[in-house]
Amino acid sequence: MDTIKSFKGYGKVDPAEEQAFRRKTRKRLIILIVSVVLLLAVIIGAVAGTLIHKNNNNNNNNNNNDVSSSTAAAQSIKAVCSQTLHPESCYTSISEINKSNSTDPEELLKLSLQVVLKSLSDLSSLPESLKQATSNETVKLALTVCETVLNDAVEYLQDSISSMDVKSGEKLLTVPRIDDLKTWLSTAITNQDTCLDALKEMNATFAPEVEFQMRNSTEYASNSLAIVSKISGILSRLNLPFHRKMLSAETETQEIEYRYPEWVNPGVRRLMQAGEGKPTPNVTVAGDGTGDVKTIKEAMGMVKKKSKDVFVIYVKTGVYMENVVLDKSFWNVMIYGDGKEQSIVSGNLNFIDGTPTFSTATFAVAGRGFVAMDMGFQNTAGAAKHQAVAFRSGSDFSVFYRCSFDAFQDTLYPHSNRQFYRDCDVTGTIDFIFGNAAVVFQNCKIMPRQPLSNQFVTITAQGKKDPNQNTGISIQKCDISAFDKLTAPTYLGRPWKEYSTTVIMQSTIGPFLNPVGWISWVQGVDPPASIFYGEYMNTGPGAGVDKRVNWTGYKPSLTSSDAGRFTVGSFIEGAMWLPQTKVTFDSSLGS
Repeated sequence: MDTIKSFKGYGKVDPAEEQAFRRKTRKRLIILIVSVVLLLAVIIGAVAGTLIHKNNNNNNNNNNNDVSSSTAAAQSIKAVCSQTLHPESCYTSISEINKSNSTDPEELLKLSLQVVLKSLSDLSSLPESLKQATSNETVKLALTVCETVLNDAVEYLQDSISSMDVKSGEKLLTVPRIDDLKTWLSTAITNQDTCLDALKEMNATFAPEVEFQMRNSTEYASNSLAIVSKISGILSRLNLPFHRKMLSAETETQEIEYRYPEWVNPGVRRLMQAGEGKPTPNVTVAGDGTGDVKTIKEAMGMVKKKSKDVFVIYVKTGVYMENVVLDKSFWNVMIYGDGKEQSIVSGNLNFIDGTPTFSTATFAVAGRGFVAMDMGFQNTAGAAKHQAVAFRSGSDFSVFYRCSFDAFQDTLYPHSNRQFYRDCDVTGTIDFIFGNAAVVFQNCKIMPRQPLSNQFVTITAQGKKDPNQNTGISIQKCDISAFDKLTAPTYLGRPWKEYSTTVIMQSTIGPFLNPVGWISWVQGVDPPASIFYGEYMNTGPGAGVDKRVNWTGYKPSLTSSDAGRFTVGSFIEGAMWLPQTKVTFDSSLGS
């Protein structure tokens, strides 16, 4: 029997070497912080110089000082906002609440987050008022989606602002904290987009009105994300791996001791250090009555909201016909079964019968730290029912190990945040891996299947909307092969949004693939040059790139440097959380 202990990530290093590495890390961290501050100072250096000069010459003139301070603040805000896609709304919104005339970029970032929070908080009340104004039940379902994702977006902004409240003497500009800010702001933008998608999907006549009212909050979130990303870019260019160690292929199989990051609670640590056998469950689910409860929903009812302690649910062999939703308040839930073909959650909600795609998921999670192991998730609606999701995840720091996801169109929905899939099976037809998470698939079986007679197959549809979002789909060392007798035209994916990002690397691709490899969202119209699509060192009959599409944003043969950006260690921001799950993973390209 597999055990939690057997889920190896890294191996040991020599204690003296580790101590030396930590000393070097501390020195690099000091250099890093100083470098970031200096670089930001360059942006507002002229402003600061002007302020100091005028303060020295006019220290007896309060009015002049006030004018000087106001001018310096204005110039600082303009400098910071010049890095955004919407500099005018950035400048205006921050200036209005910068009562202290601060020129500190960190303070300006905090102010920009407050602007986003207020705007999203105001927007989150809109769906309920629109519900009162319509009798269309399917539109009401779309508005329910809006309520969910907009309220979640507000919480992500609150989390972002809370993360800026550091203790005295604590450094704000650390890679993990910036990674979190980028992720949560990316998710806030994705959530707003999800609301619009649901309204348009259900043909809501007021969708343009909502889009107009959402414009400010979307721009404000984009502005904050751009400011954070500017800082993140500085850290990346300095290339100081002080929060995670990148390993070569030779050392990846060794045992390396890792210090648990702050966000991993003691309950998770104890769980992952458990002895032989599966972890002891808090509750056992068995449809035949031999457990504590008969349904997964009953088990979920026992989970304490926003608990820092892991809650373990064991699902015995059986097919559980239910739709399960764990909202953002369900933290640190782990669910495991007797195997992906034995413990199965099954549903059949679908678009054709009037449910928005977002809500069709048989199983959906949004709370941080979700782990699924040895489970199967399916949607049995069938190809004729179009969009029918088996599993949707918006869970940050989520891990899926030895699970299966089975449906047709829109099977697996990595909606948002940071996610990792290892040794999983995914089966489907159209866009059957889609969403806007930062997600890595490793050593998975990705199996396109025969669709309806008039349909083609697309494996991925990635939804990155803003260039600064840290999102995309990375498929590494996977087996991409046909599930059945596949004769329909089949493609690796199609760009869903303006900045869609998808990379297939070091994977085996079967003979079923159309030689062009990829297809546009609108047939006959090339996607924008702003997308990033690429392949790297794939093998198999379908891996040849000589007949691939010639899109500007597509790279048929990525460099090792570009491919390296999409490994676990680089792409899933803050990937130091993975070793704590004890799920095996490759941190780099390796061999």
